[in-house]
This record gives sequence, C-alpha cells and structure tokens, in this order.
Amino acid sequence: MPADLIAAVIYNESRFRDQTSHAGARGLMQITPSTAKVIESLSGGSTFKFDDLSDPDINIRYGTFYLHYLIEKFGDNEIAALAAYNAGETNVTQWGGSNLSLDDIPFPETRNYVENVLEKRDEYARHYRHELGLD
Repeated sequence: MPADLIAAVIYNESRFRDQTSHAGARGLMQITPSTAKVIESLSGGSTFKFDDLSDPDINIRYGTFYLHYLIEKFGDNEIAALAAYNAGETNVTQWGGSNLSLDDIPFPETRNYVENVLEKRDEYARHYRHELGLD
C-alpha cells in the first residue's frame, strides 16, 4: 500500500491526532467498532478490543488492511475505495462500484473527502519524491 495514500487518508481522517468522532470512529484512521469487527473477520483475527484502536500502530494496520481490501474489492479503483472508506461499501456498490467516478458520488461530503485525499496524496508524493531526489 503506497505510503503517500495512507498518509493522505490519515491526514483527512484525523489530521494525525488520535481522537474519537461523534460516530464512534477511533484513532488516526478513524475506524468504527463495526468496521474493526469486519477487519478482524476478514483478517482471521479473534482478539480485537475497542481500546486497540487507540494504539497508532494497530489503528494504522487495521486502516491499511481495510483500504487494501476496498481497493481490491473495487478493482483497483482508488476513487471507489476511498468513497467506500468514507461512506461505506454498500453506498459505493449502489453508485457504480468499480466503475465509480468522482462525478458519480452523490454525497457532497464523500466527493469532497475523495478529492481531498487524492490531492493530499499527490502533494505528499511530489514532496517526498523531490526530497528523496527521485524527480
């Protein structure tokens, strides 16, 4: 999973601060308890505790696993995967699934979220590529 994409999701979800949202999402990648249970099931885990989401390492591992799952589920369509991360898999499937484009996202909040993540990802990629001398 590209580090610039993960960093962009973390930035948009929590601005790199451990917090709990009004919806109960927790940690840097803002994972809800119900999503954590899905991740646990998909990954074959069996020891999840809600407090685990406050551990940055576990939270990022869970969020990265889930984002990777969504990217695979939606045929490498990052727009669809990011929209599902924000608005849920069911909504994205109804909106077009792996064929989803930004214009197909009817929720302004989700469309803005996806645009912001992609913009931040590109910013991180440019910055670190330059910093590493890869330009």
